[in-house]
Amino acid sequence: MRVQLAQQAQNILGKSDLVIITERVDDVALLIGQMVTMGLPEVLDRHIPRHWTQRGISWGWTAVIWLASIVTEGDHRKVSVETYLKGMQHTLSHLTAQVIEPLDLSDDRLSHLLTHLSKPAYWHQIEHDLNARSIEVYDFSQDVIRCDATTVSGEHEVTADGLLQFGQSKDDPTRPQIKVMMGSLDPLGMPLATDVLSGERADDGLYLPIIERIRIGLRTPGLLFVGDCKMSALDTRAYLAKHQDWYLSPLPLTGATAEAMDAWITTGVTKGETGELVRIERTNDRGHKVLAAEGYECERTCCVPGGAGVWRERVVVVRSPMHADQQAAGLEKRLGHAETQLTALTPPRGRGKRQITDEATLVEAIDRVLTAHRVDGVLRVAWEKQVEQTTQYVGRGRGSVHREKRVVQKTRYHITHIVRQEGTIAARRQRFGWKAFVTNAGHPRLSLQDAVLCYRNEYRVERVFNRLKSRVHIAPLFVKRNEQIEGLTYLLTLGVRVLTVMEFVLRRSLETEQASLPGLHPENKQKMTDKPTAERILKAFSDISLTIIQNAAGEDILRRLTPLSGLQEDILQRLGLGATFYGQLEIQAMST
Repeated sequence: MRVQLAQQAQNILGKSDLVIITERVDDVALLIGQMVTMGLPEVLDRHIPRHWTQRGISWGWTAVIWLASIVTEGDHRKVSVETYLKGMQHTLSHLTAQVIEPLDLSDDRLSHLLTHLSKPAYWHQIEHDLNARSIEVYDFSQDVIRCDATTVSGEHEVTADGLLQFGQSKDDPTRPQIKVMMGSLDPLGMPLATDVLSGERADDGLYLPIIERIRIGLRTPGLLFVGDCKMSALDTRAYLAKHQDWYLSPLPLTGATAEAMDAWITTGVTKGETGELVRIERTNDRGHKVLAAEGYECERTCCVPGGAGVWRERVVVVRSPMHADQQAAGLEKRLGHAETQLTALTPPRGRGKRQITDEATLVEAIDRVLTAHRVDGVLRVAWEKQVEQTTQYVGRGRGSVHREKRVVQKTRYHITHIVRQEGTIAARRQRFGWKAFVTNAGHPRLSLQDAVLCYRNEYRVERVFNRLKSRVHIAPLFVKRNEQIEGLTYLLTLGVRVLTVMEFVLRRSLETEQASLPGLHPENKQKMTDKPTAERILKAFSDISLTIIQNAAGEDILRRLTPLSGLQEDILQRLGLGATFYGQLEIQAMST
């Protein structure tokens, strides 16, 4: 906008007609700096070919700028990038050292980027190079890999060859979905490999391809793969055992496992009564040691029917007190609901209250209630037959002494007692909270206690999915074609990777120096934290603006940035970007 400067500025510049532009920098510079440190533009440019007639910025810088927009704005729509660029053009040009034009981030160009990312030949190499660089630069541990899948729903039309299909979903089973399979590096939860598949597929067959890609990419023997019960498929376990890697996963309560589990629990209950169970303790938020679980283990031989190779694995049977309490509370709730419904089966006589007149009908209704609430055998129901007889005159009209009479008999069944079988309930409570895990790792690699506590950290891969859905907002998907859906999903996982690495590096710096950061919790300004989240780190860089003064010819004669706080400078220093990183945007003195 054009304004008249103060007399002092006019004297210095000798001009009265100037343009002042204000751009919101906020966390954009931090995000771009982090991506450059991770080598994101360099790796993408290495593996995505550039056409000889292509002009403008490279594919790597296109992805970096779009990702910065997505993480900051929470919007992956292509149409929104043009508006974002208009409000950030000077900032982005100086941060990237590129001349950025609106056509560099047009809808067509972004679509081409997603098409390139969707090609396995490009994407797998990009993942491999980013993993190798991150592990080398940040010295990440490569011991534990967590594998899991999630679903992402959309409002798309379902087609025979489309990725969006109906399937089992925890989000919204009424909408079509894609399935995202991911392997992440523990403990930071950084995505290592991602597959995008059609939404109707079961999870069981998705583990082997992602595990194989991670194994080949990391080239580190003896990796421990951790997953849920769907990863415990025999073929998956056999593959890992064959390649001398380790696995840890719970067993599903189906097939032979369901039959064996009853005996394992009985053994566990007996060992618990004699004090033979191994106690596993952890430290809670208040610094107190509490019982996390108790259990025992046994060994067995495994083999694939018709396949070569036999291996030994440990079956770890553990009881979680918290899980047992939850199951006990669930049983108590079901008992209460069942008692209420059983009582309502035989209401007292009254207008509009239907009575049960047949014993078989009553028995069927009672069984239906007990089965629905899964309380068979723990409630004893007693009932009685009630018969009411009344005398009526035969026919119509008034009665008389000599008029014929008849006896009308009404029968109803009434539930008299509903008694809880306390002995049976107590026996059931003893069998609550038990779960069986399998691992082929020996005691030196994974003790019983380590196995339980390691699986308890399964939430780490869930944080990846949470960021994918809540921070970079993959849902709802605003692209339709298969290659666009795949490419966008891969792009957004790069955004999650950036957030994860940023959070991990800052936390490690604070842990090394035994330091804490203030001011990350606006609701409690006195609170100090040594484990800041990436979301709070980015929020700490709000309200940073760049003011640009240009002359009539469009030349920058002054650029001034909102002064950074001590907290912001400390974060930049710990991330390796330097406290003066934002200062490169400025021109401190006015030119004449």
